[in-house]
Amino acid sequence: MKAIVTDSYGTPDVLTFRDVETPTIGDDDLLVRVHAASVNPLDWHYTTGTPYLLRISGGLRRPKRRIRGVDLAGHVESVGANVTAFKPGDAVFGSAPGSFAEYASVTENDVAHMPSAVTFQEAAAMPVAALTALQGLRDHAKVRAGQSVLINGAGGGVGTFAVQIAKSFGAEVTGVCSTRNVEIVRSLGADHVIDYTQHDFVSDDRRYDVMVDNVGNRSLSDCRRVLTRNGTYVILGGPKTGKWLGPVKRLVAGKVRFMFASQRSVTFLAKETTTELLALVELIESGQVRSVIDRRYPLSDVADAVRYLAEGHASGKVVISVVDEP
Repeated sequence: MKAIVTDSYGTPDVLTFRDVETPTIGDDDLLVRVHAASVNPLDWHYTTGTPYLLRISGGLRRPKRRIRGVDLAGHVESVGANVTAFKPGDAVFGSAPGSFAEYASVTENDVAHMPSAVTFQEAAAMPVAALTALQGLRDHAKVRAGQSVLINGAGGGVGTFAVQIAKSFGAEVTGVCSTRNVEIVRSLGADHVIDYTQHDFVSDDRRYDVMVDNVGNRSLSDCRRVLTRNGTYVILGGPKTGKWLGPVKRLVAGKVRFMFASQRSVTFLAKETTTELLALVELIESGQVRSVIDRRYPLSDVADAVRYLAEGHASGKVVISVVDEP
């Protein structure tokens, strides 16, 4: 099969398009014919091997996992002996290491049946980004109807989902984004949209019950300033600077800075399970959540896709089209 393979850390140029063996599956696994995948910041981090802290799990000198990619959507090709929830031919979406390939081995608990109303590309855009937004708002910020939510970086992959999910919970949503994304964020249901090139949201008198930060471009003092007395700061992203700790430095600093305050700082790793995907399916099928896709790249051009995402200007998600579809 064709796949994107890397044997060393470096720039996206280390991601090469070549032939590899089709993965084998165990008794609890599915072999999925990948129709589409999507790019996440984690793909850039594991490609470059930065921050170095990631190499503890990803491989010290070279990547342990040669095929990159996590998000996927496709058809089940075959199933293991213990798999009962899926059968060959089922359309599924979810997460699996090595999704930048024509086939991927997936455990039964990492995928769900794909909503019928979306395309494979739209489904592949969702798992990591949408579940991060969902769990951040629902489980960690515990957003309730009537609360005010500020989303910094509302035009990006996680941000576009966060706007929609916060609205589905009945919150009043303010999105902060660049000029090019103002209309997109407004179309997703944001009550207020702030173009950061024209206005500084910190200078307002407005205070928010929850701030979801996908960017990490403001000081922690600024972030505390825009929160209500008992507000919650959800850290989902941070600057890529710093080879040793990178965004992890801000996550730790946030915990320390909020430690003795009435406000809370939270960070987490999203759980990508069938149960969580089914919660997302409900939002999709009710028409409350949809994917925003900026660019589509063929499998052979994953390096260009990762490079584009790393520039930080994508509107929504960057998708890899493994099987052509309209």
